Amino acid sequence: MARLRRYCPAGIPQHVIQRGNNSSACFACDSDMAAYAHYLHDAALKYGLSIHGWVFMTNHVHLLVTPENEDAVSNTIQALGRRYVRYFNKTYHRTGTLFEGRFKSCIVQQSRYFLTCLRYIELNPVRAGMVRDPTDYVWSSYRANGFGQSSKLWSPHGQYLALGASNVERQRRYRALFDSRVDGKPLADIRQSVNQGLALGSERFRRQIEELGGRRQSLLKRGPKKTT
Repeated sequence: MARLRRYCPAGIPQHVIQRGNNSSACFACDSDMAAYAHYLHDAALKYGLSIHGWVFMTNHVHLLVTPENEDAVSNTIQALGRRYVRYFNKTYHRTGTLFEGRFKSCIVQQSRYFLTCLRYIELNPVRAGMVRDPTDYVWSSYRANGFGQSSKLWSPHGQYLALGASNVERQRRYRALFDSRVDGKPLADIRQSVNQGLALGSERFRRQIEELGGRRQSLLKRGPKKTT
């Protein structure tokens, strides 16, 4: 059966996850993550993808991006994967696949969930117990968003820019968002949306995306349990 084509409208953010095959490690050291970041930057620049947030974990990657065209996400991830897998296999004298066959993604409502999703991504190392504070994790966008650290990957989104009139003000207000964690329903919504490929946002937003893309954007409600 042919796979359904992703609905990836230009100008709307997407949360993307790329996982190691069978949860295996896709990074063994900092040099691997640096190579991945380099290939990601090249592919995003070539295919028209703005990157607002990221975290590189041992066996998976989270990205928060905005495509300039409907094929930008797929083309970027495919090109990135080809180059990085060649690098990884050559470096570690291995063959075969490295990532899961298809990356996961979902559309993100800008006004309601963008900054929450960005916090969720950058808090991954904290939830995993790798660091106590997101500042301590090098391979995420937190230092760019929270402290203005230069990164060629980083493109600030409008929702981030709206936090303040100056860089200092935006960074201060962004850091203040991390006084609370992403948990409860927002956490469950983010995970469910990206794992199921459903739009992340309000009910009205999901209906709009469903009408535009022609694909269901909410989970089917279970009917009453049959008795025998």
